[in-house]
Amino acid sequence: MQADPCPPAAEIRPLEDNLQRQLPSVSGSDAVPALGYGQRLATTNFGFPSLKHWCVWIDPEPAPADRWSRRWRLGVESALQRWSALVPITRVTDSNRAQIRIHRQRPSRRRLNGRWRASNGRSTLQLVLLTRAGIQHREPFVDILVSPELRAEVLEATALHELGHALGLWGHSDDPLDSLAVHQGAKPVLQPSTRDQTTLQWVRSLSNRFGPISEPDQ
Repeated sequence: MQADPCPPAAEIRPLEDNLQRQLPSVSGSDAVPALGYGQRLATTNFGFPSLKHWCVWIDPEPAPADRWSRRWRLGVESALQRWSALVPITRVTDSNRAQIRIHRQRPSRRRLNGRWRASNGRSTLQLVLLTRAGIQHREPFVDILVSPELRAEVLEATALHELGHALGLWGHSDDPLDSLAVHQGAKPVLQPSTRDQTTLQWVRSLSNRFGPISEPDQ
């Protein structure tokens, strides 16, 4: 019998660790690829917050469903499918089984440089210790907010961008043709670019201390 790829989480304990806006020194096979933006990514004390396999929960449609909630779900699912071609992902219907949770919610405004700024989406990272099927894990937990009040292409591009963060790309590209661009061009990016893919593959190739562990750090 095949093991459950997404067993429920228990004994969840948050870790006091934040993203660091600097790249650790790497060389040789770990060097940042020329085609990509790995040097712009943040990391943690445990390495890049990346897992070999991800479990993803999407906010279900309300009952009764309306065309706006249906459009939101289709846009998010399309973005998730794009990344699923590059990363092993399992959809779950129980949020307690997921490391990534996507919510149908407009992010609150933030005050930046003395001005209140609105955003279409937002990703929040929390590192945790927990147990799954009796085995202790260290995992990144990500909550994604994607506003339902967007036209279809912008909604899908927003979900694609935020999922890129959640999968380990905690930073932004300076190329508007990348899905992780700080500011995209006039046409929304609806699939990961070659630079997105190269950068994600590099992050996933690096060793980190996420996943099953023998015992918690003291």
